[in-house]
Amino acid sequence: MSTVIEQPVEARLVAAAPRMQSIPATLRYDRCDRFAVRMTFPAPATLEGVEVCWTFARELLAAGLHAPEGQGDVRVRPYGYDRIVLEFHAPEGTAVVHVRAGEIRRFLEAAGELVPVGLEHLQLDLDHHLAELMRDA
Repeated sequence: MSTVIEQPVEARLVAAAPRMQSIPATLRYDRCDRFAVRMTFPAPATLEGVEVCWTFARELLAAGLHAPEGQGDVRVRPYGYDRIVLEFHAPEGTAVVHVRAGEIRRFLEAAGELVPVGLEHLQLDLDHHLAELMRDA
């Protein structure tokens, strides 16, 4: 069984121009980091010309489907009938993207099949982590 889920999504960058630019992005969930999701934007889609990856709570993404969530660097909220707005705040500025809510739901369902919500703690391998700590001691 796979321990990682990756799903490409189409994000629409909200900018000053009247038409929103479509940019590719990838959502990623890894059983080893069971509370987090990652959203990666390829180098051509970023101002810096390098791949940018944001890591945030799976719970934040799920809650943002229904109501505005987040107070830090990543904020998520529903928008209209079938869109989700993700805001990424950095010292260089803020990026705002729209993603179809259906794509987010599909991703969260797949992540939930891999590690059910509320059962993340069962994925913790204490023996392995303890062995890693002791190895370095």
